[in-house]
Amino acid sequence: MRVEAAGQGEAPEIVVVPHTHWDREWYLPFQRFRLRLVSLLDGVLDHMDADPRWRFTLDGQMAAVDDYLEIRPERRARVAALVAEGRLAVGPWQILHDEFLCSGENIVRNLELGMRRAEELGAAMMVGYLPDQFGHCAQMPQILRLAGIEHACVWRGVPGRVQTHAFAWEAPDGTSIRTQYLPEGGYGNAASMFEEFGDGPSSGARPLDGGGRGLEDGASLLPDRAAGFAAAMARWYPRGGPLLAMYGADHTAPAADLADRISGAGPGMRLDTLAGYFAGEPVSVDGLPRVRGELRSHARANILPGVISARVRLKQLLGRAERIVERYAEPLTALWYAGDARIFLDLAWRRLIETSCHDSVTGCGSDETAEQVAAHMAEAEQLGRAVCDLVTAERAASVPLGSHLVFNPTPVPRTGLITVDVPAPDGEPGLVTGDGRPVPVQTLDIAPTVLDDAVHPASDLPIVLERIYGRVLFGQEIRDWTVSRDDRTLAFHVTSRADVPFDIGDVREALRGAAGEWRVRILADPRRTVAALVDVPALGLTTVTPTTPDGPVGVDGPVTAAENVLDNGLLRAEIQEDGTLGLRTPSGEVTTGLGRIVDGGDLGDSYNHAPPAADRLIETPLSVHVEPVWDGPLLAAYDIVRTYRWPASGDFDGDARSAAEEDVTVTTRAELRAGEPFLRLRVTFDNRCEDHRVRLHLPLPHQAASSFAEGQFTITERGLTAEGGFGERPVPTYPASGFVAAGGLAVLVEHATEYEITDGGRELALTLLRSIGHLSRDHNAYRDQPAGPQLPTPQAQCPGTRTATFAIMPYAAQRPGTERPGTDVLRAAEAYRHDLLTAAGYGPATAPPPPPREGVAISGDGVVMTSLRSRDGWIETRMVAQSDEPTTAVLRGPFTEATRVDLRGRPGLPIDVHDGTAALALRPWEIATVRLRP
Repeated sequence: MRVEAAGQGEAPEIVVVPHTHWDREWYLPFQRFRLRLVSLLDGVLDHMDADPRWRFTLDGQMAAVDDYLEIRPERRARVAALVAEGRLAVGPWQILHDEFLCSGENIVRNLELGMRRAEELGAAMMVGYLPDQFGHCAQMPQILRLAGIEHACVWRGVPGRVQTHAFAWEAPDGTSIRTQYLPEGGYGNAASMFEEFGDGPSSGARPLDGGGRGLEDGASLLPDRAAGFAAAMARWYPRGGPLLAMYGADHTAPAADLADRISGAGPGMRLDTLAGYFAGEPVSVDGLPRVRGELRSHARANILPGVISARVRLKQLLGRAERIVERYAEPLTALWYAGDARIFLDLAWRRLIETSCHDSVTGCGSDETAEQVAAHMAEAEQLGRAVCDLVTAERAASVPLGSHLVFNPTPVPRTGLITVDVPAPDGEPGLVTGDGRPVPVQTLDIAPTVLDDAVHPASDLPIVLERIYGRVLFGQEIRDWTVSRDDRTLAFHVTSRADVPFDIGDVREALRGAAGEWRVRILADPRRTVAALVDVPALGLTTVTPTTPDGPVGVDGPVTAAENVLDNGLLRAEIQEDGTLGLRTPSGEVTTGLGRIVDGGDLGDSYNHAPPAADRLIETPLSVHVEPVWDGPLLAAYDIVRTYRWPASGDFDGDARSAAEEDVTVTTRAELRAGEPFLRLRVTFDNRCEDHRVRLHLPLPHQAASSFAEGQFTITERGLTAEGGFGERPVPTYPASGFVAAGGLAVLVEHATEYEITDGGRELALTLLRSIGHLSRDHNAYRDQPAGPQLPTPQAQCPGTRTATFAIMPYAAQRPGTERPGTDVLRAAEAYRHDLLTAAGYGPATAPPPPPREGVAISGDGVVMTSLRSRDGWIETRMVAQSDEPTTAVLRGPFTEATRVDLRGRPGLPIDVHDGTAALALRPWEIATVRLRP
């Protein structure tokens, strides 16, 4: 029933929404928190059974329901009944994710899974409830609307210009959604209204046992507190209407006598779910203040930006696992597999979604929690790789032994580098594709041919034979063996794959009666590890087969390495005496000083970086030397080895860095490949220091007024400062997932990475590592309030070997007079993150190699594919127009029907298909999901 706004002089209605905010894993690991969850929900359900007035909202995430029902399966029917009655609100998310540290596709699958699981229980709460995320990504309004959700509800990140409880939140494509801001305390803004006299304000809500003061005392306090709440909220509701009172806190349940208190408070207050409250709210955004894009303001609440760089390894693990599942395993299965791998992919997605939680991938939990999160991320990657193995093994069965299958994970034809091991009996090997075209090749490594050569007494020969597993010896397969009694020699000849019979019993028989000393030799066929430059169709397959070359195959734009200079005709990189790099483009533009390593102190915690007052920045190396690695023509590289002396730890008492120091060697591999307009960098060092931040600084070709960061279906432009106003230092450090670009230089990244534009727009700094020793510190110079318990987290110091990989690319602005990067940076980021995949063939050696085959091609200016999978008998692909201008996506492949669908898979308008080609007009920044009938 619609609640009308209160008239002049009337007290507004207060809608009390009892709930719990459930951090699935945080300062305690998952299973320890789950025990509390089971106890809490047992009590909530018992009270709901006993009192039909009770309403409860389960934090907008289905994970809490699933985790509970795994322990209490007998209560599933009761939970479903409460959902059906509208008394218990569940979903729409599976987990309350961090919106900047996972991929856009992960966000969509999170919503898809949560809504499906909620609907299995009766209904999903159709509210985009985002109560505690550390800021919100720009495309969230479009994501919610594409799933049929018309309301959002947020707390952190809302800018200071929002002065009312409701505003129009607009995505980059123009989609707007009516959004409820939770002022005056966020998701616990009404918790103090129901606290007993003397309870601390941080307790939020009370246990279900109803201990403390009784109903009579609590009821007598409520009218005054309700009046105070209404007065505080009045300025946020200038048009009147019911006030949203969120009664809950972290890991707590409402007071047991809540329904009695509400009833005794009179007609101006009622209990409801969050879904019930929004059922009475309009969906129109007319007349509301408008906010476009992401919500990352510090004006009204802490957004805790240090989580972007806490425990960087977790960001690396999730980014890699997402890539393997989204861009390799699912497309391979959809296009090139005859079987069904759905159950493995579903399990991988459960792990990806669960670990995207805002207290998981963020790294702001205990060391135990971080270990568990890392293990689940590794499981997701392992499942994705297993599915890739499954599909490529099926396809490799028709690829001749010694050849290699190659898969292109991008939806455009690709010329890319692969690395394979090939036989090479007579020097430099040759390779040809399945259609007979020769492939450029460069030797990277030559394998030894003598793997073992030792003398053993005959009595030890049975033990020596125990080294053989089946036909595998020293990691290769036995293709031949000989026994010579004249010189008492046993020789095994091994190769990568053998297709001749082998029986170890024959060897034992040949050695029967052997005496004296025997020489045992294990000889491998000559092999080389080579790089090859291969053409592969869009989302397609090709093969490369070893051959005897007629001569070297020419390379367009070969890369050279000489006198500390790398050059491929598209980019020239010169290593300077101090270990930094200079880049020159074909147009003659030069940028120097790239790659300066800067180490500074960090006395903060997992939520907020905080340098010591007496900081010491270390950026000058003690020594520099350069080591050549490869010299072309397909790839060339140098290792730049710099040694520094860094303070060993932080001095918390002196608000400084320690006098004790450690010598640290930082190795930067600079690699340039033929045909690539970017320089690949890999930075490695052994972190033996604590309480510090390590950043890599990149001077910009031009002074920048803003930065452009790719992530979650968009490219976000950000200024050089951040909006403050609350009790947190508004630092302008930001996340980038695909690339960050500013002032004519783009940095291509493999996972969510923290960056900052420094020195008034003249430099870009990337965070390589942040070492901190506490989950939260009560005294943090950059944050007034604790963000959690002051719990020691020694593993968050990130000891041991640390590696960061990325690429740097000069670019010309999309339009003269702007700094926005063009589609060349998008294409480069796509190629950088998605290497070609190879698998060894094991079919008959005499079989002809299969010709190249195309999967599905997707083209269009600024069109980026984010997923392609099998779903309900269709091939479903999702793409986004990452462009300021309208564009057209052209799809080509073996399909006969095409239709648009929403994020829940519900069909929309059909798309005309002619000769396997479909065209789809897209608005700027529009997300589109299309199903293709194979």
